[in-house]
Amino acid sequence: MSEKVKPYKDSDLGKKDQVKQMFDNISNNYDGLNRVISFGIDIKWRKRVVSILKKKQPENILDIATGTGDLAIAMVQTGAKNIVGLDISPKMLEVGKSKIQEKKLDHHIKMVVGDSENLPFKDNTFDAVTVAFGVRNFENLEKGLQEIHRVLKSSGTLVILETSVPQKTPFKQGYRFYTKYVLPVIGKIFSKDRSAYTYLSESASVFPHGQEFNNILGKIGFIGIENKPQTFGVASIYVATK
Repeated sequence: MSEKVKPYKDSDLGKKDQVKQMFDNISNNYDGLNRVISFGIDIKWRKRVVSILKKKQPENILDIATGTGDLAIAMVQTGAKNIVGLDISPKMLEVGKSKIQEKKLDHHIKMVVGDSENLPFKDNTFDAVTVAFGVRNFENLEKGLQEIHRVLKSSGTLVILETSVPQKTPFKQGYRFYTKYVLPVIGKIFSKDRSAYTYLSESASVFPHGQEFNNILGKIGFIGIENKPQTFGVASIYVATK
């Protein structure tokens, strides 16, 4: 399954290469823009992901599309012995590595460049896999989810935090206005890559969410699937088991 929206509509590059280029371009502004765009609520969402995993007591966690490492750093609180953050964008990882070094977490968190659809890990390696705002950037969604299923241990936990579209009035209308008109303007003001935040808002609007995404997880072979809408449905936390 492939995403319909591409980061750069006039580019000859495939989606994977475009995503890498886009996040390399916005890496230095990414953290600040995240706080502005989400009004800081993304921090609360990540804390909920950590809370879910803490109950599972995982020893080894893989954070896919780790970006600048916000979730990987937060997951130290789960008590996990080893956390691996993987991302396709080297420049996002550079920012993340600096943050990890500042917090003296080098012994806890390892950051690696990698492709979410061809993970460089053996089968049944991790107790838990997380993805925060990354699955909609997969070039082939089902292939990426299959790879996650492969590297998870039996009974391992998958937790995905992703944008979704509110279904109730007036939140649905407010969300559409904000993502269509406000979000791209913020991106243009603060980022040198003007197309990036237009893509991020457009991709969120067409990405499968709620029961539709639950069904895809079930098709891949995950069980015990839960969907937890956040903040009027502008984001969702999906929890599933291998």
